[in-house]
Amino acid sequence: MPLTPLDIQNKEFSVTLRGFNREEVNDFLDRLTKDYEEIIKENVQMKEQVESLDGKLEHYKRIEETLQKAIVIAQDTAEEVKRNASKEAELIRREAEKDAARIIEEARYKASKIIAEHEDLNKQAQVFKLRLRSLVEAQLAALEQETWLNYQEDEKLQGEEDNQEDQTA
Repeated sequence: MPLTPLDIQNKEFSVTLRGFNREEVNDFLDRLTKDYEEIIKENVQMKEQVESLDGKLEHYKRIEETLQKAIVIAQDTAEEVKRNASKEAELIRREAEKDAARIIEEARYKASKIIAEHEDLNKQAQVFKLRLRSLVEAQLAALEQETWLNYQEDEKLQGEEDNQEDQTA
């Protein structure tokens, strides 16, 4: 068991004619020296360990600072990405709205054009129908007048006259 400071302070040597017992003093000094050397060695080792741990601590502090900076940069980057994505989404939305408005306008234009063509065709059909009706009514009126029968008789008479002229000539 190593000596304590109290052991050293309370150590008493026996007195002999010439003073303290040399052998006891030398034994004590040897033991004290040995314990002191061990303490010095432990002290040196502990100082080296403290320096090593201080170095590691500094290293870890630098790593911590680097990580904190990296986290801040990552957060800033994430915010920037979110802002950019939001801007891009807004641009896409606006572009889609413009495209949708253009498509709707084109559809309205085509629909109005088709409606106009339909109305035009209806008018043409009505005109054709009226003309056909007029023609049919005119033919019907002609049939009802029976003037066509006279026309046939006139042609027959004309044909007979032409035959007589040919025979006389």
